Amino acid sequence: MFKHILVPTDGSELSKETARRAVSFARETGARITAFYAKPEYPVSYYGEGALIDPTTPEKFAKLAEQQARQTLDFVVDLCREAGVEGSSLSLTSDVPYQAIIDAASQAGCDLIFMASHGRRGFSALLLGSETSKVLTHSKIPVLVYR
Repeated sequence: MFKHILVPTDGSELSKETARRAVSFARETGARITAFYAKPEYPVSYYGEGALIDPTTPEKFAKLAEQQARQTLDFVVDLCREAGVEGSSLSLTSDVPYQAIIDAASQAGCDLIFMASHGRRGFSALLLGSETSKVLTHSKIPVLVYR
């Protein structure tokens, strides 16, 4: 059935739980996993009459984003290794996470995107998270939403 699963992650507890379930699913189906993290673009902040004020350089920001991506992705890759599932990782820089997820799935040749809904409760739990909803709306690759 599914042979290559993209697992988008942001490092949150919900995302970690989703990764655990995705690894279990991959083990049961014989699939491999590519963990994915969307690194944010360098934030350009303007104040007042257009004066640029930001104490972080683009290089430092990129280094911190890469460290965060590596730490977040290593969690999923370690889960894969412990479960005997083939796992790799991929990160792209984008301020449009849903599009980055779709692009990553296409780039990696995935045939399924396995992602979390969101962590809300009550009435708002009836609604999907905005990024998940956008992936569902725009992806041509099947999406499995874990709640």
